[in-house]
Amino acid sequence: MQHTVDPNKWIDLYSNYLFNYTITRVKDSETAQDLVQETFFAGLKSMKNFKGEASERTWLISILKRKIIDHYRKLNSKKGQAEVRVNFNNDENNNGDWLEQRVADSYTKTAEGSIENKELGLAIHSCINKLSSKQAQVFKMKTLEGYDTEAICNDLNITPSNLWVIIHRARTAIAACMEKNWF
Repeated sequence: MQHTVDPNKWIDLYSNYLFNYTITRVKDSETAQDLVQETFFAGLKSMKNFKGEASERTWLISILKRKIIDHYRKLNSKKGQAEVRVNFNNDENNNGDWLEQRVADSYTKTAEGSIENKELGLAIHSCINKLSSKQAQVFKMKTLEGYDTEAICNDLNITPSNLWVIIHRARTAIAACMEKNWF
């Protein structure tokens, strides 16, 4: 049975959810937008591989998770190169070159993405569990479950501005927790 995806609806249906998911992990709006765009592009390229075993949104999230991991790999790889670059090698055989060019990348293309996704997911959930119960509830409803602001405010009897303060504090706490425990 052929499962179909409809990329014409992705932006309307999933862009806000994917952006909210990403911004909590990268803390930069422009980077989050880029990662969501890369996710849509990767989804377009691999949509023939969509098996329908999960929802279209779940499938896009799994692509996005790999994009986020790749983003941090790239950042960490550049940090290491910048540190190594300080060591200018000027021996007779190399005629002066940056040592960085001779250092292997510590992240190989054969690393198991599913293990990293699972570990990242566990780290994120661990950080969410450290939030106050109200922060965790609001964060999960808005960011993970995709409830709209009005529904959350009605369910929890809070104002929209209160909701956004709670979301901001939750994201800040999660980012600090992830920085400490994951990155």
